[in-house]
Amino acid sequence: MKKLKIATLLLGLVFAPFVNGSAATAETMETAAAASVVGARDIVTEIIDVVGLKPRFELRAANIENAAAVIYNGKRYILYNERFLAAVNNAVRTDWAGVSILAHEIGHHLNGHTLSRAGSNPGDELEADEFSGFVLRKMGASLDEAQAAMRVLSEERTSATHPGRSYRLAAISRGWRNAEEQILASNNVQPHEQPRTPTPRPDRAAIAQAAEEPSGSSLDKQYVFRKVNFAQAPQEQFYLTNRLNLVHVTDDGIKVIGKLTRTTNRSFPYLVESDYLKTIFLTVNGTLVNQKGQKVGYLSQIST
Repeated sequence: MKKLKIATLLLGLVFAPFVNGSAATAETMETAAAASVVGARDIVTEIIDVVGLKPRFELRAANIENAAAVIYNGKRYILYNERFLAAVNNAVRTDWAGVSILAHEIGHHLNGHTLSRAGSNPGDELEADEFSGFVLRKMGASLDEAQAAMRVLSEERTSATHPGRSYRLAAISRGWRNAEEQILASNNVQPHEQPRTPTPRPDRAAIAQAAEEPSGSSLDKQYVFRKVNFAQAPQEQFYLTNRLNLVHVTDDGIKVIGKLTRTTNRSFPYLVESDYLKTIFLTVNGTLVNQKGQKVGYLSQIST
């Protein structure tokens, strides 16, 4: 049985080690069979869909300490403790934490780790971490959201069974970025299709157009979707382009500083990913809010 190693930080709970091996006990499975799947989302189906496989796992709530990938009577299961997942989600304030934990366990199944009775080891854990990062990017999570649970749950130092925190975060990042590259490649190969995730590539046509204009001029309106107004920089010119890139127009020219990426949250359907700004969410009514829910700006129409 494979597991995530659990730290007590922020959770206020003490978790016992997982059972070693690839088979669950009959008592555990009977408890699992009687329990209901948490929430309305079919996480297994969502995860399997993004990697193009058939769902061959059953997700069951069970009377276990945290979460585990197991084989019982030749059938594959992902078992989880509802209170544990809720505690993790509350600790990091995003339900992507719980999804990442389940994706990690599915990664153990898909990588064949549960076929061995050797128990957990750092190599297997890193493979499952990388799978988790890959899947969450495909599902629309940011890198920060994909790593949120691991920042809380992992130990700082490497043990005989689990890698240290820095290695695990790096593995998640590697998987996340591999998925990002696939998404970009797909968008480039199929330019006429509506992309699942907005492309972060610069608007070269818009930049070229601006280069022909006098210094300090704004983007040509045909390339602009909305004006972006930041409360802390009311005089600066920020725009959201038709390709959903966030650009900053200054006297020195145009710079792409971020991109709008779709989320799975109905209240905050998009977030701004940027190396220059902290995470900003876009609400359904065009308001920009930070991670604390505070309004930091809004989108407006371009004046004619």
